[in-house]
Amino acid sequence: MATVSLAAASPLTSTPRGIAAPAPRTALLSLRLGGVTAMRFAGLAAASVAMAKREQELEEIRAMTTEQLEEEVVDLKGELFLLRLKRSARQEFKNSEFGRMRKRIARMLTVKREREIEQGINKRLSRKLDRKWKQSIVVRPPPSLRENKE
Repeated sequence: MATVSLAAASPLTSTPRGIAAPAPRTALLSLRLGGVTAMRFAGLAAASVAMAKREQELEEIRAMTTEQLEEEVVDLKGELFLLRLKRSARQEFKNSEFGRMRKRIARMLTVKREREIEQGINKRLSRKLDRKWKQSIVVRPPPSLRENKE
């Protein structure tokens, strides 16, 4: 038989005058079951696998040239736009793709900025270069749309 204990501490509990208050405890809510610890370790293993995938993705991004990074960012932003269109048209789409694409774009832009810092480009010049880059973008359909047309 599994025992369940639920403990909650509140720092706002009051005590009557003259009675010593116990040592303050942090707001903690814990639930203990017989097999929870095994599930907790499985969760840690899953987190480490996700972390390994992220590291592998960062290695792939760092292996790209700056031009490839810029092209990939443009393509991903186009894909993100198509996802927004699907959402507004109430078509089927994976909601998790929004976060996945935004994070991938952010990682690529971070690597791009890291390279600029290595070259000694300050933030102000970086913004000017970024503005020029955005104006030079040639509008083209994202890869998923190109594949559907062919």
